Amino acid sequence: MLQEYTMIAKTFKGLEGVLADELLHLGANNIQIQRRAVQFTGDKSLMYKANLWLRTASRILKPIATFQARDADEVYDRIKELDWEKYISCNSSIAIDSTVYSDIFRHSRYVTYRVKDAIVDFFMERFGKRPNVKLNGPDLYINIHIAQTTVTVSLDSSGESLHKRGWRSEQTEAPINEALAAGMLLMTGWNGHSDLIDPMCGSGTFLIEAAMIALNIPPGIYRDKFAFEKWNDFDSELFETLYNDESDNREFRYHIFGSDSSYYAVKVAEKNVKNAGLQHYITLQQVAIQELKPQSQNALIITNPPYGERLEPKNISQLYDNIGTALKHKFSGSTAWIISSNKEALKRIGLKPSKKIPLLNGDLDCLFVKYELFTGEHKDYKRNKRNIATKQTFDTTLCEHYGRTAD
Repeated sequence: MLQEYTMIAKTFKGLEGVLADELLHLGANNIQIQRRAVQFTGDKSLMYKANLWLRTASRILKPIATFQARDADEVYDRIKELDWEKYISCNSSIAIDSTVYSDIFRHSRYVTYRVKDAIVDFFMERFGKRPNVKLNGPDLYINIHIAQTTVTVSLDSSGESLHKRGWRSEQTEAPINEALAAGMLLMTGWNGHSDLIDPMCGSGTFLIEAAMIALNIPPGIYRDKFAFEKWNDFDSELFETLYNDESDNREFRYHIFGSDSSYYAVKVAEKNVKNAGLQHYITLQQVAIQELKPQSQNALIITNPPYGERLEPKNISQLYDNIGTALKHKFSGSTAWIISSNKEALKRIGLKPSKKIPLLNGDLDCLFVKYELFTGEHKDYKRNKRNIATKQTFDTTLCEHYGRTAD
């Protein structure tokens, strides 16, 4: 039986709850939501699965030490006390990443230097040789996290951030992060039980992430390596078994449609879709949203329009006017979700949101807004929805009373 230990899955602001749900479904124990992270326990098999399957995580850390320190010299002393021979040798290479939230430790780079010095001195004093620092592709990624005076030393099992799936060969300007896109799709309840439309698809991030969710393809399947593959205790047989397991894949009976007004964006999206091997499920076309003909009714619409940083105010207002007109007149019966940092522009859509979720896209505070699209007046839609819910409750109660199931 494999040993269980504590791990930390790092994520992006606003996705902590989604990540916690993912970990629960993956079989993690003792799940605790933290700031841009979720702590959990599991064994080596779960660590491998977490790297392969988590759509909203950026990396999976395995803490090896936690201690208190009030200055960089104390950090040096405590790091040097650790038995680094368990993890690397004199001939190994290391990379150190430090994150500091502290009134005492002001400079994360200086902390990184002192940690490096401690590890180097550990080996020099014993063997007269030292491991090298290698920023790209080292044998061991070491993560240092300092919160005030609490220092946590972890091994980074992922290496390059997990949001870098491996299917993206090209990108348009300011593409949305893959993990954020996947998290937003999961927030909408997307599971592949309808068509999906992105009318401003850019490089195709929403389209590809949506297809992978619908087909239940692990997002890590496209990566060529994980950091844990260089660890001393790497179990290649276990990992190969998990990597090649396709038992959870499922059928997708619907379709995904992407479009963009930019010829270049559509070509980039086509390349990325091909790299992901998802051409059968995704159709692309070059067309502006105001000229787009509905490909589907009762679809999920999700998009990341320009926020206005590179467009004149007049143009951005017109763009959001066009979005609102298209949603109102072409997509009745569907549900639309739009992310934007431009709250004034969102008002130009002219629809009443049913939900607003604050998210961070890069360094921009955004709203992820839901619109339920219908014909007629909003009050009539709400009344009809309430009547349907009341009837369903009545039918269920009646059937339970007579021992039957509702149709």
